[in-house]
Amino acid sequence: MPIKPFYNDILMDHHHHPAHKHELPDANLTLRGVNPSCGDQITLHLLVNDAGIIQDGSFTGDGCAISQASADIMLDLIIGKDQTNALHLCSLFMKMIRETVSDSELEELEEAGALQDISHMPARVKCAVLGWHTMEEAFRSQPTIH
Repeated sequence: MPIKPFYNDILMDHHHHPAHKHELPDANLTLRGVNPSCGDQITLHLLVNDAGIIQDGSFTGDGCAISQASADIMLDLIIGKDQTNALHLCSLFMKMIRETVSDSELEELEEAGALQDISHMPARVKCAVLGWHTMEEAFRSQPTIH
């Protein structure tokens, strides 16, 4: 099976024009994530309301095109969703990276599915999952936001 070119239009658009790369002063959940193998780092900022809905989100930091675009794509997907749904999407993303995701699950990931080919590039997996792991850790360390 031939490997498709990884640096696709979706990835490059999110890298060059990230919608969510900025400070979020009213965030009530913030966590820094670092990829120690390459130095990529992000700080994830989420505004979660009393009902547990992610009202807004952003990230700041530096890193490769993959880590930065993946964080931006993730935020597109989770803003407007509740914590449970966001963690479900994170689980699907990890299944996609491990090549165990079903076609229907892949559809749930929307644009994040553009990162599917990262599983063929083991050295870049940590780049792609940085934002997702940071979001998961943020929610797991503070299971309820009020």
